[in-house]
Amino acid sequence: MSDAKVDQFLRDNDYPEHVIRAGRRGLAARWREFVTEVEKGYKLGLEDYRNDLDVRAILRAAAAEDAEVHALDERLKKALHNLNVRVWESGPDDPFWDFGYPKNAGGELISGLKEEGLV
Repeated sequence: MSDAKVDQFLRDNDYPEHVIRAGRRGLAARWREFVTEVEKGYKLGLEDYRNDLDVRAILRAAAAEDAEVHALDERLKKALHNLNVRVWESGPDDPFWDFGYPKNAGGELISGLKEEGLV
C-alpha cells in the first residue's frame, strides 16, 4: 500500500493524529525502536509492552509491512521466550508478536505478567 493509502487508512480508522502524522515511516521507526528495546532489555511495564505490540498490529492492518518490518519481526522472535503464553490480543489470526515476552524483561514487565498470571 502506498504511503498516501496508509495515511488514509489511519484516518479512516480514527487513529490518533500523532499516528497519522507519523505514517508508515513513523510506525516502522517505532517498531524498530521497540525491537531494539526488547533486545537490550525491555524496561517498561506490561501496559507499555502491549501498546508497543499494537504498533505491529497497525502495520499489518494498514498493509504497511515491508522487508524491514519482516526483518525486525525475525529479530523480535529471537528475543522472546515462552512463546506459548499469550500476552496480548492485538489482532486477528494469532500473530506471533502476541505470544511470549522478552528473555531479558525488566522487573516492571515481569511484575505485570505475574499479576495477570502469565508467568
